[in-house]
Amino acid sequence: MFNKKTILITGSAGFIGAALTNKILKMNNNKIIGLDNLNSYYDVKLKEERLKNSMNDNYIFIKGDLSDSSLVKDIFEKYHPNIVVNLAAQAGVRYSIINPDAYVQSNLIGFYNILEACRHYPVEHLVYASSSSIYGGNKKVPFSTDDKVDNPVSLYAATKKSNELLAHAYSKLYNIPTTGLRFFTVYGPMGRPDMAYFGFTNKLLKGETIEIFNYGNCKRDFTYIDDIVDGVIKVMSKAPEKKTGEDGLPIPPYKIYNIGNNNPENLLDFVQILSEELVRAKILPPDFDFESHKKLVPMQPGDVPITYADTSELEKDFGFKPKTSLREGLRKFAEWYYDYYMKGSK
Repeated sequence: MFNKKTILITGSAGFIGAALTNKILKMNNNKIIGLDNLNSYYDVKLKEERLKNSMNDNYIFIKGDLSDSSLVKDIFEKYHPNIVVNLAAQAGVRYSIINPDAYVQSNLIGFYNILEACRHYPVEHLVYASSSSIYGGNKKVPFSTDDKVDNPVSLYAATKKSNELLAHAYSKLYNIPTTGLRFFTVYGPMGRPDMAYFGFTNKLLKGETIEIFNYGNCKRDFTYIDDIVDGVIKVMSKAPEKKTGEDGLPIPPYKIYNIGNNNPENLLDFVQILSEELVRAKILPPDFDFESHKKLVPMQPGDVPITYADTSELEKDFGFKPKTSLREGLRKFAEWYYDYYMKGSK
């Protein structure tokens, strides 16, 4: 594992970014520079709460936007990070239909700024967030990083595929070690309110009906946040090896991995377990009738029917294997939700 490193984490007030920051701060004597614009895509109070939980002497937080090239350059010039973890991005498939500009600014221009900074202020390793969304309507399962992914079905997916292509070019041209992680549906305490399980909870609490897409025939490779963070830290600690090819130019020190649970769950089963855990956590009443609060509806534009990660490469190279069962993870989410929203802890 890494020790006494300076690590830049973008999107450090985000769900994965904050959890990663907290875990690294408990390890060895590393220094973290966190960057986040704290935008209002979802509740800023939740982002601020995550930040509050992260603060200590080894953490410097900078509020700013990744698309601001001068700011990014200044951060690299001042702190010279050894490792960069780029998690800042505009997330969400459906929102990319409503507000495409946000995706171009953050996911394309922002990522380009990070690559340029890594070029001019060389880093040991750039780890960045890709997404399972790039598999689009791929019918072959499980999804493998060897699959052709040239036909994205959303702008969000297209920006994430573009990140992988840009990273490959910079790895080849400037010998920058880069690793892209294709995240599969991440859930858990302090998660993103725009994610389905969070929205389901909010609606059930209000007595509203929840819509389950593709008439319930959706499967998702749900991965608990702690397992994701453990995987990211393993990847951070080992950069792709720099090698020279026969042409005298660098063989790109470039890797892509799926990071997921390798165990897709039917969305109906997921919601059933969620409702049971919400009852157990006293968020819903003991006699709650889940059946009367669900509605099966068609697929949404840009969505895919199944996400299923082939994580064999990540397991082979890093020993990554998620440990958290779906019920255990949803139980932890429900308990946090009760404490945060229903006990007046804010």
